[in-house]
Amino acid sequence: MAPFLSPKVVLSGLKEKIDSLLVQGDRIYLGTALGNLHVYSHESSGDLTLVEVKKSLTKRSIDQLGFIKDINSIVILSEMIVTLFPLPSFSPPTVLSAAKAAFSFGIHSYISRTESEIQGQDEFTKPTSIPVLMTYLLVGCRRKVVIYSWKDGEAQELRELPLPHSPRIITFVDNDLVCFAYSATEYAIFSLSKMTVNDIIMPLPATGSSSTMGTLSGLSGYMTLGLGAKSKPGVVKLNDDEALVVKDNEGIIIGKNAKTSRPETIGWPAPPEEIAFVKPYIFSVLPPGSVPSTNTDLAQNPIPTSVVQIRSSISLLPTQTYIYPFKESSRSSSPTHATQSAQISNATIRLMTPSSRNPSLFLLTTPTDRTVASSEGSSIWQFDMKPWSEQIDELLLAGQYMDALKLLDIIDASELPNRDDWRYQIRALNAVSEFQAGQFDKAIDTFTELNINPAKVVALYPESISGRLSIPAERWIELYGGPRREEVGNTAEGVESESKEREETSKAHPDRSMTATSELLESLSSGGTGSIRGRLKGLGALMGAGAASTASKDDDTASLKSQTSKPSKINSDDYHKSVESLVRTFLPDRRVKLGAALNAVGITPEDQAHKTTPLSTTSVEDLYALPNAPFTQLTPEQLLRYAQIVDTALFKSYLVVRPVLAGSLFRVPNWCEVEEVEGVLKARGMFRELKDLYHQKKMHGKALELLRQLGEKEEDLDDRLYDSIQYLRRLGPENMEQVFESARWIIEQDSDRGLEIFKSDDVDLPRNHVADYLEKISPSLCAKYLEYLIQEREEISVDFHDRLAELYAKITLDARKRKDEKLYQESYDKLLTFISTTTYYRVDRLYGLLSSEDLYEARAILLGKLGRHDQALELYVYRLQEYLKAEEYCKQYHRAGTETSNVFLTLLRIYLRPTVKTNEDLLQPALDLISRHSRRLDTTEALQLLPPLVTLNDVRTFLIEGLRIPVFDTKVLRQLSKARNDQMARKLMSLQTKRVKVTDSRICPQCHKRIGATIIAVHNPRGEVTHFSCREAFARKLNETRR
Repeated sequence: MAPFLSPKVVLSGLKEKIDSLLVQGDRIYLGTALGNLHVYSHESSGDLTLVEVKKSLTKRSIDQLGFIKDINSIVILSEMIVTLFPLPSFSPPTVLSAAKAAFSFGIHSYISRTESEIQGQDEFTKPTSIPVLMTYLLVGCRRKVVIYSWKDGEAQELRELPLPHSPRIITFVDNDLVCFAYSATEYAIFSLSKMTVNDIIMPLPATGSSSTMGTLSGLSGYMTLGLGAKSKPGVVKLNDDEALVVKDNEGIIIGKNAKTSRPETIGWPAPPEEIAFVKPYIFSVLPPGSVPSTNTDLAQNPIPTSVVQIRSSISLLPTQTYIYPFKESSRSSSPTHATQSAQISNATIRLMTPSSRNPSLFLLTTPTDRTVASSEGSSIWQFDMKPWSEQIDELLLAGQYMDALKLLDIIDASELPNRDDWRYQIRALNAVSEFQAGQFDKAIDTFTELNINPAKVVALYPESISGRLSIPAERWIELYGGPRREEVGNTAEGVESESKEREETSKAHPDRSMTATSELLESLSSGGTGSIRGRLKGLGALMGAGAASTASKDDDTASLKSQTSKPSKINSDDYHKSVESLVRTFLPDRRVKLGAALNAVGITPEDQAHKTTPLSTTSVEDLYALPNAPFTQLTPEQLLRYAQIVDTALFKSYLVVRPVLAGSLFRVPNWCEVEEVEGVLKARGMFRELKDLYHQKKMHGKALELLRQLGEKEEDLDDRLYDSIQYLRRLGPENMEQVFESARWIIEQDSDRGLEIFKSDDVDLPRNHVADYLEKISPSLCAKYLEYLIQEREEISVDFHDRLAELYAKITLDARKRKDEKLYQESYDKLLTFISTTTYYRVDRLYGLLSSEDLYEARAILLGKLGRHDQALELYVYRLQEYLKAEEYCKQYHRAGTETSNVFLTLLRIYLRPTVKTNEDLLQPALDLISRHSRRLDTTEALQLLPPLVTLNDVRTFLIEGLRIPVFDTKVLRQLSKARNDQMARKLMSLQTKRVKVTDSRICPQCHKRIGATIIAVHNPRGEVTHFSCREAFARKLNETRR
C-alpha cells in the first residue's frame, strides 16, 4: 500500500541554508543558517507565497522553531538560547534566561478539566467542570531540563530538574510523560507530575556490528557509502502509550514504563539520519546506498542517493520508498526537475515539522554538490497523505485486513464519518481471511458476532454442505463486499510489471546489485533484534542478478503478491474442523435466536413450515443479498429464509461430523429445505429420517408412499403394514382425504388392521365421513367401526345407532340372499341384540324399514318398543312358534299396576282365541303358561278363557295358586281368627265359673300345715289348694301320680 501521494515541490530555489521549519495554521516559517526567518503563506493549491522575511532575527542559525498558542508566540532556539517572539510583530523578544546552554525544546498543549470552586446554591446542584488550556515548554539544557508552563495564557512557576545527560531531543508521549534522547543509544522517560526520570532499558543486540564491517572490508568506494555513517538519536511519538526511539539501525517501541512494549522492532539497512511521524506512518531518511535503487530514470547514473522510507507504525513494515531525486508527476515540467534530469547528484534531506492541520510532511533537499547547490538552491517538498478511505481500499486490495483494522483504530470518527461501517466490513473480510488460513473457530465467532447473513457463511463450505450456495474460494472476498477479482488481478499485474522493471534495472547495472549486496550484509550483520522481513530484504542479491531483483521488492509488494494468489482449497482434515466450528457455535446460536425471533411474530415451524415458500424458489443472488443485521431488524420473510438456510446446513453438517444427531433434527420442528436434503437421505438409506422430515413438513403423501415402498419389501404382514398404520393414526382431520387415499391399500391387505387407522386415541377424524368411506368399501367394515364408536367410545348419537341397525339389517338380508347362513345368523343375532339392548335409535324408523321383511323376531322386538304387544306376541306365536320367547317377552314387559300388567293374559288369549288360522295346537302352550305364570294371570278371566273340556287336574296348580291370591287368602285368615277367638272366650268363661273355699281348718296337702291367710295356689283339674310356695313341689307330685 502506498499511503502517500508522490511528493511535490512547494518551494524551490532557496539560496539560504534552511535549518528549521514550522507549520502553524496557513503559515510556514523557515529558519535559516543566517538567522533570518522567512514567513510563507500556504495556499490551498499547495504553493507557498512569501509573506515577509525577518532579517537577522537571530545572530546565528535558527536551530529549532516552535509555537505557543497560549501566548501567541514563536519559540526560537539559536546559539543555545531560547527566545519567545510574539506574533505578528516579533517584538519585543523574551529571552528565557533560566534555560541557558539549551540543546532542544519540546512544546505540548492540552485541555484539562478542573472542578469549579463556586459551589451550587443547594445540595442538588452538581459542581461544574471548567476546561483549562495547559501548555508546557520543556527546554533541554546542559544536564538539566527547565520547565515553563502556562495555564490559560498565565505563566506558572518555573521548575527545573537536573539530569545525568543533556537532552538532545524532547518528545511528549502524553500529557505527563516526556521522552528524552541523550545520545544515539541513551534515552529516558520523564514524568512532569512526579518530576522523576527513568532510563529506557534497551534490548541487547543479537550480533555485533564489527562483524558487519569485517564482512564488507573487501568493498570500496561509494559501495560502502552510508553504511559506516554515524548513528544519530531519534524519537517520535506513535500514540499516547508508545514512542519510537532509534538505536543504531534499529527502531525500538518504548512504552510508558520505559521498557519495550512490542517484541517487534524496525530494522533499517543503515542508521537513519532523521525520523518523523505522520499518524500512523514513520518517515526515515536513510543514507545513500542503503537501499538498492530500482528507478529506471537513474539507469544512466549509478551514483547512490539518499532515501526516504515510509513505514507503517502498525505493522512496522515499509509501505513506500523514495530514492532521490523524487519523481514528481505533477511538476514534471518544472525547471528544477529538468535540471535534475540532465544531471543527477545526491542531496541532503531533512524531515521538517509535520503539519498539524493536514496529514502531510515537509522535507528539505539541498544538493551535496556545492556548484549545484549554489545554482539551484534548496527545495521544500510536501508529502500529502491519501484520504483514509483510499488507504483502506488499498489495504483491502492487498488483503491486509488486520492492518486495515488497526488503521481504523487510530482514525478519529471526525476524520472518517463512516468508520463503524468500515470496521464492520473489514472485520467480515478478515474473518474470511482467517477462515482461509484455517482459523475456523475465530472466523466463525466473528461471523456470529457480526450477524453475518447465514447464506454467506454457508457459502464458504463445499457443495455437500452449502448446496447451490457454494461459491469458489476465489470469490469469497467478493461475496463479503471485498474487491472483485478483476480489481485484485489488476493490482497483481501492476506488481508483476514493477518486478520486471526492477529485474531489467538490476541486469543492466550489476554494480547497483553489488551495492545492494553490501547494504544487505550490513543489515544482516548489525546488532539488534530488527524485523526479519526487513533484514532479509534483497536477500536474492546474494543468489545472482536474477534473484536479486525479486528479493529487492518492497515488503508491501510481496504481501500484495501473496494475497492476490489463488486461495488454496480446504483439505480433508481442515474440512472436518471447519464443519465442527460451524456446528459447535454458529448454526446452533443462529437457530436458537431465529426461533425466538420467529416466535415473537407468531411463526412456528409446526404451523408454518409446510406453508413456507421453498428456498429453491429464491435465487442465490437474492439469498446473498439478505441483510447482515440482528434478527430483530429483519422482516418475517427474511427470518424464514435464514431459518431454512440454517436448519438445512445444520443437518448436512451433522451428516459430516455427527451422523447420530442428524436424524434427531427431523424429529423436532425444523425449517429444513426438503429438496436440499431428501436426495442425501435417500442416497444414505436414511429412510426413517426422511419419513420424519416429510412428516414435519406435512408432506404426508410422500411419507406414506415411502412407507409403502419400504413395507413391500417385508414378508411378514404385520411388519409390512405397521409403520403405515401408525403414521396414518397420527394424521388429523385436515389430512382426511390423504388418510382415505392411503388407507385403501392397507384395508385391501387386511381390513381388520386397516380399521385400526380410525381407532386412534390421539386424533379423531369426522366420524360420519369415516363411516361413509368405510361403507363404500364394505358395510361389514363400517359396522365394525360403528360398533367401536358405540361400545368403546360411548357414542350416543341417534344417527350412528340408526345407521348401525340399518347396516345389520342390510348385511343380514344380503347374506340371506347369498345363502350365507353363517354370516346371516351372525349379523341377525347382532341386530337382535342391538335393538334389544340400546335405546338410542329411532324405533319407528327402523320398523318402517323392516315392516315388509320377514325378520319376524326383529319386528316383534320393535313392536314391543312401540307398545304394540299383541302384535309382537302374535309374531312370536303364529309366525315363529317361539312360545318360550313369547313368555320371555311377557316377562320383559310385565309390570304390575301398569298397562302392561295383563300382557300374560294377552298371550293366553292369543293361545286360546287365535286371530289367524293355524294348524298348531296352542292349548298345551296355554296350559304351560297358566301353570308357570298363574300369579301374573287374572284367575277369573283366565278361567273364562279356558275351554269347557279342560279337566280340573290340568288346572289344579293354577287353582291352588289362584286360591293363594291375596284376596282369597285374606278372607280365610280372617274367619279362622274369628273362630279361634270365640273358642278361647268360651274356655275362659268356663274357668271363671269355678271356686274354692279356704277356711281356718283347711290344710295344705303338700306341707300339711294350716293354710291361713297366705297366698295360695289352686291346681287343675280338681281344685287342690296349696301354699304358693308349695305349688311347684305339689305340681310335680300330681304329674308323677298321673303317670
